[in-house]
Amino acid sequence: MNVTRTCLASPKLAIALALAASCASLPAAAQALTDAQLAQVVGQRLHGDRTGACMAVAVIQGDQVVRSYQCANEADSGRIGPDAAFEIGSVSKTMTATLLADLIAQGKGSLDDTLASWLPAGTRVPDYQGQPILLRHVVTHTSGLPALPSRLGATGMDDPYANLDEAALLASLADVKLAAAPGTQFEYSNFASMLLSYAVARRAGTDFETLARRELFTPLGMSHAYINDRPAGVRAAVGHTPNAKPTSAWNFPTNLAGVGGVRATLDDMVRYVQGGLGQVDVPIRKALEATHAAVSGQPPMGMNWMRVPVQDRTVLMHEGGTGGFSSFVSIDPQRQRGVVILSDTTWNSIGSLGSLGLHLVDDSFPLGKPRHEVAADPELLAALAGEYQLQGGMKMTLRARDGQLHGQAQGQPEFVMGHDDAGDFFPRVLDAVLRPQRKADGSYAFTWTQMGAVIPASRIDAAAAKAPSLTPAELAAYVGTYPLMPSFSLQVSERDGRLYAQATGQGAFALEAAASDVFEAPAFGIEIRFLRGDDGTVQSLQLHQAGQVLNGVREH
Repeated sequence: MNVTRTCLASPKLAIALALAASCASLPAAAQALTDAQLAQVVGQRLHGDRTGACMAVAVIQGDQVVRSYQCANEADSGRIGPDAAFEIGSVSKTMTATLLADLIAQGKGSLDDTLASWLPAGTRVPDYQGQPILLRHVVTHTSGLPALPSRLGATGMDDPYANLDEAALLASLADVKLAAAPGTQFEYSNFASMLLSYAVARRAGTDFETLARRELFTPLGMSHAYINDRPAGVRAAVGHTPNAKPTSAWNFPTNLAGVGGVRATLDDMVRYVQGGLGQVDVPIRKALEATHAAVSGQPPMGMNWMRVPVQDRTVLMHEGGTGGFSSFVSIDPQRQRGVVILSDTTWNSIGSLGSLGLHLVDDSFPLGKPRHEVAADPELLAALAGEYQLQGGMKMTLRARDGQLHGQAQGQPEFVMGHDDAGDFFPRVLDAVLRPQRKADGSYAFTWTQMGAVIPASRIDAAAAKAPSLTPAELAAYVGTYPLMPSFSLQVSERDGRLYAQATGQGAFALEAAASDVFEAPAFGIEIRFLRGDDGTVQSLQLHQAGQVLNGVREH
């Protein structure tokens, strides 16, 4: 089964909520690691993981660097090493931002330039009631452009960007109608990032790979980093899906590759982070630092960097993912600390590298544990069996047979799924995850995650309990601010007859009434239960997500 969204890795609300919860009681400093200690931490998270992933990991601590190369299965250790170049996916966007910042420093542009002014004359660029898309909107994912260009031309999901060219990219702009003013809503857009990659190369008067090598790779000593022109002595690591199967590399037209097409070794990325920490005295240093400054507050972003509050400081972070690779990079300027994780397996569908990455940023963050395959509870299998409708997509049938869950998308062959101790089902023949969700009435739904898309599925083979229909006045009873953790609240509001929730530093998301005083956000796996006092008014809420519960008392 395939869906049509093809993402390189984007921030997710689930990660943000977990991050905010974890940030509440961080210790004063992360401890310096030795090589042996880093190896122990990585092994604790990775060894025996059912994905079979291999990882190259480094922690930069002032002028010290510790490294570890490990695999879930020791027999696979030959897959990676110091000479192996990984697809870094969307971490490439931070490099594109650096090249943009360098052009701005040269007086060749401004963040307040319109996107149109950096594209060929005559290109039809959408606006919203006369309000244009600016470069600052592009580097903060608030341009309003969709995730992907309409004329992507993908013939398969194994290498989805290979058929896209510059003409089709620019022509796709004419197909877009903005739904809101640029700068007002966050929507992660690879489309916008490809346009920026093209525009930066065009303004610099050369191709993107030549520009990146001349201004960034060579000055920083990233001698093995490349896009399409692989240097001698470098081997391209083979990517894998989370069901441990090798998969095709992703290829990008050179001038569009700033969206996610950079390949690099671990030491290349160490030098990149050292540059971001100001440890390398080269001309590009000021541009690297310029990308860290705040540009947008919803969510907090620099130029293509997420600005994550960690107690009394801000840490820059970005994750990346392609069809067969995952990456995580963080820069903590205040503590002169950085983290690099490169994996030859995409973990996008199972939450990416955030748990290991955040733990290495600060060891108060939970490390997580390997996913092991385990038998599913027969009662769960029986409860899940049935007919479902995927939101905006096809129907899917789930069947319980021989102690396993079998799935069949409409018009496609049946497939068998394994089950892991994190509670997820995973097809053995393709990269996807089925995550069960127990609803307020005791029935089950699920979310289907594949190729960056998280799609809620609702049961259709039985009469579901009718969701309550609420008037704006009734919805207003839930409106308020609910602190969940210190400096982290959930703001609940009513708009146009719907309830919305917005976590601190994040965009608003719609809530659907599921039962009395129960609302859901299916795409995020969130259930919110409002609790009333003796006088019948709403006093607090419980936010349920991924097995965790956060409680918030309503502010009056």
